[in-house]
Amino acid sequence: MRKRQAKGDKEYVLYCTSPRHPCWPALFANNHGKLQTGARRTTLEKMNAKVRKAVFPAAGLGTRFLPATKAQPKEMLPIVDKPIIQYGVEEAIQSGIRNIIMVTGRGKTAIEDHFDVSFELEYMLENRGKKELLAIVRSISDMIDVSYVRQKEALGLGHAVLRASEMVGDEPFAVVLADDVIDAPVPCLRQLLDVYAFFGAPVLAVMEVPRESISSYGAIDAEPVSHNGSSDRVYRIRSLVEKPKPEDAPSNLAIIGRYVLTPEIFESLQAIDPGSGGEIQLTDALRHLLHRRPIYAVRFDGTRYDAGDKLGFLKATVEYALRRSDLGGAFREYLKGLAL
Repeated sequence: MRKRQAKGDKEYVLYCTSPRHPCWPALFANNHGKLQTGARRTTLEKMNAKVRKAVFPAAGLGTRFLPATKAQPKEMLPIVDKPIIQYGVEEAIQSGIRNIIMVTGRGKTAIEDHFDVSFELEYMLENRGKKELLAIVRSISDMIDVSYVRQKEALGLGHAVLRASEMVGDEPFAVVLADDVIDAPVPCLRQLLDVYAFFGAPVLAVMEVPRESISSYGAIDAEPVSHNGSSDRVYRIRSLVEKPKPEDAPSNLAIIGRYVLTPEIFESLQAIDPGSGGEIQLTDALRHLLHRRPIYAVRFDGTRYDAGDKLGFLKATVEYALRRSDLGGAFREYLKGLAL
């Protein structure tokens, strides 16, 4: 189907399979119902291009875990026997994404070494006949195609995402904050990708938090939309605010560290003014982008652990250990014997 709209002396052409598809308002109307003046011709196929890349901001200093992070990245702290960041990478792989872009900083070479080949270690394990361990080590270096870019100064999450712009190029991409370890029957990122595939618009992960805790998160003002037989999982966002006071928060729906974004976000990141400390906030850029196109949120199905917080890290360690077939039984008996 072909649809023409004119404004002044300009003509806009849309090619789409159905006028009821959500791309219709996404292409032609901003939040005020006015015709956008973007490219003359946009295709549904370009809007719904496959998400092939995931950006992992990993340049933070990890001050909440000092002194443990004085000489090692917080992303390499282990939950049982895997570093925090590997859980996020495995989620990306399970969601169909193998191209990983790590945004790192000084003192983060251990992350690069972890996902690289370790010839000496592999040689030693092979010579000693430790085939199971050898397979584990090789699977880590084989699991992804990874590239790295430096964030020379810690200038906020938005700045970290912007540093990846040249590697991402003109295509949609995911952002994964490894501190948020999420256990879910369907990977959280996969849940977002399914919604992106339907709406062809940016999608954020959200979860309900106690009202008194919302000041630690970005919060959304949104209206529920029906999707896949449910009317309380997917929302169309009206506004976003970064770390509001509880009394000022538009809702208790908090933004969690999973995003599917379109390349227009880079223009918004460059357009907004830095906040306190010169930091560029991704939430501010998303609010700027809302004037150009709709953004959706998914209240994901799963359990989220804040592994960037000491208590959240301990909870994740205990619960992941209890789920392990090789550790769970003995560890559960040990916990039962503690005088709590």
